[in-house]
Amino acid sequence: MTMLTFTLCVLAALLELDTTYAFQTLISRPIIAGPIFGLVTGDVMAGVQVGIFTELLFADISPLGGIIPPSGVVACVIPLILYAMGIELYFGFFLGVLCAIAYSFVDTLLRKTRFPWMVFLEKQIDRKPSAIGRIIGMALLSSFLTTFIFLSVASWLASLLVFWILPYIPPKIHLAFLLAYTAVPWIGMAALLPAFRIKTR
Repeated sequence: MTMLTFTLCVLAALLELDTTYAFQTLISRPIIAGPIFGLVTGDVMAGVQVGIFTELLFADISPLGGIIPPSGVVACVIPLILYAMGIELYFGFFLGVLCAIAYSFVDTLLRKTRFPWMVFLEKQIDRKPSAIGRIIGMALLSSFLTTFIFLSVASWLASLLVFWILPYIPPKIHLAFLLAYTAVPWIGMAALLPAFRIKTR
């Protein structure tokens, strides 16, 4: 793992805490997280592009009830990690989306397995209220480490996969991925238009 990849994984794990566990300042939104990652990689426009495309693609997915949507942070950081390795954004973006979907399943599983532990910690707080700071810190640290490990492994596997198959991909497939990538914002806009039409009524 390079220093840049390590930095991006740490930053993404911190931003992921903003979604539900802490802060909730909306800096984890793809449209904000993407440019932040772009600043770290040295290509802000690539970050802006990935952030906008991700925002539009996931705009109609709401985290309501028991639904855990794909992580916008994961979907943004994976393409930019791969882009820093020399992999085109139009390949990395779709791998980022797949990783974001996979992360939502991992997060769902972890929340279910973590529930008994959280109940135990709440009982500890009831017995000793002064320990609340330490217990909250432990919960945040466990979530941070989980996301960091996931991103580290996912970016490593994604880079291995792309570098392995890249020599065998014909130019027509490159063009197909590029066209699909440029179609992403239009797909997102098409999903949003009905919502705007309903709100105007």
